[in-house]
Amino acid sequence: MPIKIPNNLPAVKTLENENIFVMTETRAITQDIRPLRILILNLMPKKIETETQFARLLGNSPLQVEMELIHPRSHQSKNVTEEHLLAFYKTFDQVKDQKFDGMIITGAPVEHIPFEEVDYWPELCEIMEWSKTHVHSTFHVCWGAQAGLYYHYGIQKHLMPAKMFGVFPHTLDYKRSILFRGFDDVFMVPQSRHTTVLREDIEKVKDLKILASSEKTGVYAVATKKGKQIFITGHSEYDADTLKNEYLRDLSQGKPISIPENYFPNDDPTQPPLVTWRGHAHLLFSNWLNYFVYQSTPYDVTKVKARKQ
Repeated sequence: MPIKIPNNLPAVKTLENENIFVMTETRAITQDIRPLRILILNLMPKKIETETQFARLLGNSPLQVEMELIHPRSHQSKNVTEEHLLAFYKTFDQVKDQKFDGMIITGAPVEHIPFEEVDYWPELCEIMEWSKTHVHSTFHVCWGAQAGLYYHYGIQKHLMPAKMFGVFPHTLDYKRSILFRGFDDVFMVPQSRHTTVLREDIEKVKDLKILASSEKTGVYAVATKKGKQIFITGHSEYDADTLKNEYLRDLSQGKPISIPENYFPNDDPTQPPLVTWRGHAHLLFSNWLNYFVYQSTPYDVTKVKARKQ
């Protein structure tokens, strides 16, 4: 989908250099097409990097995607300028009267904090509750997935002995899932997290189905029966050097960190990382947009409403 984004968003130049079809607002208004409206709640500190990652995966197919960015009004961002937020972001108050075909809730570096102690938790709960009636399908990523499973189903996160860090092989638990249509028997996914959710907790909830997992990292993909809510514990959206930058950051800060697994050739950080997840990342988001958003959302987006999960 050619993705419609603001004319001056930094992601435009990056994506155009990658030959990804970007449609600026100026061009989009000349087309008589009803775009898919995708809301992104960006909880990550490096907002420009995250915008670009998700815009890359939402783009490059025949239909228009209109990307709307929001950030929590109850949290002060430290890694992005106020000018950028004012130019390209809205708050929930500014969009809550609208309807959206899809929404993405990103991860956030707050795993060590209990959910209720995160400064924007009340606002996030308000947004997740609102999504039941105003969003056709919501796609939760990493901590966003843990937060969604906790809010909607009471599933708690658990601290792991060490950070799950690297790129890991995953397999399908449910091979008929159209979210994973076209996937290989084994596919790679970046993981970077200190907490996890337990399979046995998810299996107790009749409305949820585990779609994919990894022997090393545990449950990867969970969804409601109709795909109203989808929860992905990994970071398929990561760039080639995201894990490298995290590794070097933690080293420079003296934090205990291991070399990310299955990432650097021969575990040598001086070599360029080996990208093994990009094709499946594009397929994952393409399947979500096609089967869980485009194929079933109302043509009139204002008619999006609460539906079976």
